[in-house]
Order: sequence, then structure tokens, then C-alpha cells
Amino acid sequence: MPDIVYDIPEHVPARNEHTLAVLVDNEFGVLGRVIGLFSSRGYNITSLTVAEVDEDASLSRITIVTKGTEQVIQQIITLLDRMVPVHKVHDLGAEGAFVQRELALVKVRSTGEQRVEAMRIADIFRARSVDATIDSFVFELTGKPAKIDSFIALLRPLGLIEVARTGAAAMSRGSLGFMDDVVGVSE
Repeated sequence: MPDIVYDIPEHVPARNEHTLAVLVDNEFGVLGRVIGLFSSRGYNITSLTVAEVDEDASLSRITIVTKGTEQVIQQIITLLDRMVPVHKVHDLGAEGAFVQRELALVKVRSTGEQRVEAMRIADIFRARSVDATIDSFVFELTGKPAKIDSFIALLRPLGLIEVARTGAAAMSRGSLGFMDDVVGVSE
């Protein structure tokens, strides 16, 4: 029988949210390989966005939001860096301040007083009505993910029908660009 009356919990490292910017060749199968790296190791992707970033469509930027300990995030970065079509990986938060935004389309049922309340909430959040019918609205909202979460939470009791979110787009602050030191890329 142990001498301790109660169990002392072991120290559990913090699993913080990290935003990774990954510059890759824009070719077949690259996105699948990046996602496969996460899924094969049991890592979850909270948000994922991908787009071409150069004139000749040879490079794409993948923005990945994930949660993990510092050790796990460093392992992910190391594994991504080893992949052949990957040119660069940055943990944006680890490198200083960065800007992160997301776009959401939010459809809500609205009649009578609920219609007025939906418009009032949209006005507070600076959401724009992009479609309106007799019994519904579609609002467009851009902002930090937490702002969008709050907007959705307030509209839910009014009759939330549907939400479509783009996922996070992120960029470091300051005058340096993500592709500044990538060979073969000219601005």
C-alpha cells in the first residue's frame, strides 16, 4: 500500500494552438502527403487552407492550425521540412506577432422579432448581409476565429441553419515576407 493518501497528478505539458505556414510545390498529391503526416501520427488539424501564391502557379501556401506540446509541434515542423516538395515551414506564433483571419457565411432563420435581433447582432459584429429572404439571412463575417465563434453562439438561439467557414489565413507582421528567402521566387 502506498504511503501517499492521494495521487499527485503528473505534470502534463500544455497543448497550445499553433499556426504553421508551409510553402510547397503546387503538384498532385502534396496536400495529401502533408495531411497524411498529421493523421498517421494521430495529430489533429483544427483548420486548413491552401492556395497558389506565385504567378506561374508552381508554389502553394498551406496554413495549418493545430494543437500540441512544443515537442510535438517541433516534431511536426521537422517532419514537414524533410518532405521533398516542402520549401519552408514557419510556426508563425513562435516567430513573433502575426495576423490571423477567417471568413464565415452564416445562415439563420429569422422572422418577426428574431429578424430584428439577428440584424442587431450582425451590426454589432460588423457582419454583412449577403442574402436575405422573407424567413432567413446569410451573413458574411471576417475576423479572428474567436469572433466568429461568438457570432455563431449568439445566432444559434435565433435559429441557426448552416455555417461555412474558410479556415484560418495567417501572416506574420512586419516587412519581411514568407517567400523572401526562397530560391527561384522573385517578387
